[in-house]
Order: sequence, then C-alpha cells, then structure tokens
Amino acid sequence: MSVTAATAQKMVTGGFVQMLRKRKELIPLIGFMAFAATGATSACIYFLFTKPDVILNKTSNPEPWERLDPTKPQKLITINQQWKPVEELEIVKKLTK
Repeated sequence: MSVTAATAQKMVTGGFVQMLRKRKELIPLIGFMAFAATGATSACIYFLFTKPDVILNKTSNPEPWERLDPTKPQKLITINQQWKPVEELEIVKKLTK
C-alpha cells in the first residue's frame, strides 16, 4: 500500500485537527506559542533593519560601532537621557586614527 504526498499531508493535518478537537485545553497553549514565535521573528526583523550595530556581512562593515550616531538613542526606549561628548575620549579617538 503506497501513500502519496497529498494523502500523507491530509493525514497529518487531519490528525492535528482531530487532536485539537479531543484536547481543547491545548488550543490556548498553541495560540500563545504561535504569538510568541511571531513576536520573536518580528523583533529580529525589526532589529535587523533598524539598528545600525546589527550586521549580516562583516566584510563590508567590519566595525559597525564606528558609524553609530551618538546623538541618536540606541535603546528601544530612552527616557530623559541626553548624550554629551567627553572631551578626553574625543582626543583619544582622534589620536588613535
């Protein structure tokens, strides 16, 4: 007896739905897990495209921290925080370049 791919897919999907019908207490758990997975994936995509210190290709930008704008907050939420340059650090930075 051979089972085609379509039949196997129906068995898997049907088995999952039947399991949920028998065990209704799993529905909230599966819903929360799906919500958490969607949130984690969307957060990763958000950080990948909006944060300047997250890189995919190290050869094009080996030191991403050098291109950060110090006046722009890097945290997700910044409350009452102002950045002021430290003169000693600026002097050291100029000397090391």
